[in-house]
Amino acid sequence: MILTPRERSELQRQAGTRNGRADQARQARLILLWAEGLTWAQIRAKLDCGDSYIARWSQRFATDRLAGLFTRYTGRARYKVTDRIEAKVLAWTTQRKPADGSTHWSSRKLAAELGDLSHMTVTRIWAKHALKPHRLEGYLASNDPDFEAKAADVIGLYLNPPQHAVVFCVDEKTAIQALDRKDPVLPLSPGRAERHGFEYVRHGTLSLYAAFNTKTGEVLGKTAPRHTSAEFVAFLTDLVVNQPHGKQIHVIADNLSAHKTSRVAAFLAQYPRVQLHFTPTYSSWLNQVELWFAKIERDVIARGVFTSVPDLKRKLMRYIRHYNTQPKPVKWKYFDASRRITPQSIVTVH
Repeated sequence: MILTPRERSELQRQAGTRNGRADQARQARLILLWAEGLTWAQIRAKLDCGDSYIARWSQRFATDRLAGLFTRYTGRARYKVTDRIEAKVLAWTTQRKPADGSTHWSSRKLAAELGDLSHMTVTRIWAKHALKPHRLEGYLASNDPDFEAKAADVIGLYLNPPQHAVVFCVDEKTAIQALDRKDPVLPLSPGRAERHGFEYVRHGTLSLYAAFNTKTGEVLGKTAPRHTSAEFVAFLTDLVVNQPHGKQIHVIADNLSAHKTSRVAAFLAQYPRVQLHFTPTYSSWLNQVELWFAKIERDVIARGVFTSVPDLKRKLMRYIRHYNTQPKPVKWKYFDASRRITPQSIVTVH
């Protein structure tokens, strides 16, 4: 094999490069050794390759010279997912369970079950049809026969409240634990999340009553050792005292038994300007204060360290005071009521 000066220079450049592809450097060394007159046995020893490798690349160089050293791969036709395959995957995903007793399919399990598909094909079909078998969401179906009327009453107070009246969403967050950590908290640092020790100490519990003003977003909060009817009436009394005299007060509450006692009825008789509106059964999600409870749970309670019940109370009330400096009302939206989940719409696939 005779090389031109330009060919030899280019092959030497490719063979000695440190930033290029390793396979191209090896092919260039093969051609250089072949041009030097080495036998196949000598080339095999130097490059640790087989005869088929030497024959393939020497033939390509002899035919196309330098252009023949570029790797050529014809590829294969793109796999096409037919409508029949999609329908089969969707039917198995939604209507069947794995034979091993698993509660849901994984892409690899379903691909192995069907046999003629890769798990990536299953994944793409799921993504196309927004199927997520690994996800699980909870729901609560209301069995209240007057759901529509009660929900309309509550939503009407949100969207079109009475003039010269104030609307409060009231509820209690019960049994908040004052948890202290036995080990010190390791703080947040670059590349490392905040860490809490596994063991903790219980110092007791308390309940938090909150009234969420639907117009302004302000919260009136009060802690109590228990959540009985007496504490609920005392909180309503504080609510009335903090409002201008004579102003109508609408209170949205859930169906807890402590909200429907004779003591509450006596309070309402004493303060006729206070009107209670109950959400439908199992529909506490209609109460906007639950959104605020989720916020204080996320911001204070879930990761908080409390050395005592008074310490827990102090931190909760401090958060409420700071929140009320910049309160935010809820932008309420309610979609098609006919799409809600009911006990009659529950279907379990076995």
